[in-house]
Amino acid sequence: MTLLSRFGTTLPLVLWLLPLALLPLVASSQRRTAVSAIAAVPFDGVSRAIGWALKLAGLFAIGGLILALAGPYRSGETVTRTGIGAQVSMLIDRSGSMNETFAGKQPSGAEESKAAASRRLLGDFVGSRAHDQFAVTAFSTAPMLVVPMTDRHDAVRAAIGAIDRPGLDYTNVARGLAMALSQFGAEAASISRAVLLVSDGAAVIDPKIQGALRAEFAKIRPNLYWLFLRTKGSPSIRDKPAGEDTPQAAPERHLDLFFKSLGTPYRAFEAEGPEAVAEAIRQIESLERDPIPYTEQRPRRDLTPFAYALAAFGLLVLLAGKLLEADPGRAERRRMTRSPTPRDITEERRLAA
Repeated sequence: MTLLSRFGTTLPLVLWLLPLALLPLVASSQRRTAVSAIAAVPFDGVSRAIGWALKLAGLFAIGGLILALAGPYRSGETVTRTGIGAQVSMLIDRSGSMNETFAGKQPSGAEESKAAASRRLLGDFVGSRAHDQFAVTAFSTAPMLVVPMTDRHDAVRAAIGAIDRPGLDYTNVARGLAMALSQFGAEAASISRAVLLVSDGAAVIDPKIQGALRAEFAKIRPNLYWLFLRTKGSPSIRDKPAGEDTPQAAPERHLDLFFKSLGTPYRAFEAEGPEAVAEAIRQIESLERDPIPYTEQRPRRDLTPFAYALAAFGLLVLLAGKLLEADPGRAERRRMTRSPTPRDITEERRLAA
């Protein structure tokens, strides 16, 4: 965008009157004094400079008023800057077990469910840095896109707060991961991208779908974080079952093994209470601190006050010039119009003699 293309007027037809601003260059508002010969007037550089200053002031006064009537403005524009942050695609489990407390029971009194605690702490996480971008996906049997990738943090917090309805008991994490990965655009690979899975586990990924997910992770290469909301007393993701070690017998363990096999940076956090969830989110925030480009929208700016200020400046200079203007014939006209004094009569008789 060129410099001139950034400026415009609301009433462009008024600009056809701009040639009137040249009138002070051919006509003067100052008083003219007749002299017997131009040669009798000595050269005065200061007077000429003042004369040109008054002409320019007249040009500013007329031109500024015409510009003000045209309604000048500077167009809005989008500026790309670089900040510190990341693109975070949050995948939040909405299965029925998320409505239980970390003790594995229905909340009562001041107790908080796993879903309520994660919503509250994720809401605090969003907006802690000005240039982070977030997408929110909820999943249970099927995934649901709540808000696409955006830097509008108020909308993201509202989306997280709106996930307050329980889903079904089945947890289809594979389809949820696919939708979470689809929220990343085609930006440069230098942008830090992260998938944050918030779930209490109990998910099995079909081997037929694992290949497609591997390909997507290899293509996008995001950092993967699993915030595992572990119910107290339940097996850890690192515990091997005593019996058969299968995805059906130990779904959390095998989901963790699948994530480790993706070849992408991965870290799991086991949280058994709101304090542990808050600490895990703080660690994730400290890990995602890379440069990220962001856009800043500059609104259209009205330049009419500046045009009026230019006209007012010109008018004030003209007014000052008029008030300070000298009249060489004023003394002679005053003497001719006043009544003769005795001194004048005496002087006239002396000259007649």
